[in-house]
Amino acid sequence: MIFPEHVYKFMFAALNEAEKAFEQDEVPIGAVVVHQNKIIGRGFNQTEMLKDSTAHAEMLAITAASNHLQSKFLDECDLYVSVEPCVMCSGAILLSRINNLYFATFEPKFGACGSLFNIIESNKYNHKPNVFSGIYTEESKTLLEKFFQKKRVQAK
Repeated sequence: MIFPEHVYKFMFAALNEAEKAFEQDEVPIGAVVVHQNKIIGRGFNQTEMLKDSTAHAEMLAITAASNHLQSKFLDECDLYVSVEPCVMCSGAILLSRINNLYFATFEPKFGACGSLFNIIESNKYNHKPNVFSGIYTEESKTLLEKFFQKKRVQAK
């Protein structure tokens, strides 16, 4: 599927956030929240750095965007994530009422938007974001593979 140019621009920004995580020896996942064609929230995984299992890229980006708008609802916002959100992050996406979710690659071990579960599209909630995947898939996968390859070498 071919997306409008702005979708690639914002997913590239999420990938830049993922690279920040990689540089900090965190699982390389990044996210940005966009409102009216402007990034208002950024995040990259910081679970090791903050010693907090909830410090996922999506959670940090959603919190930053909510603070920016002074609202718990982000119904006029889009979320771009380099990897498919997990159960926790999918819940936050639903609760914050994100309008559109874009993610680069599926996450077969923890993904909750089509891999293990499909919480977002379960039709059991009063809000259902539009979900799009496959934007910069190979770039996201490569970054993840490099990270876990480095971890395996360090473990030897």
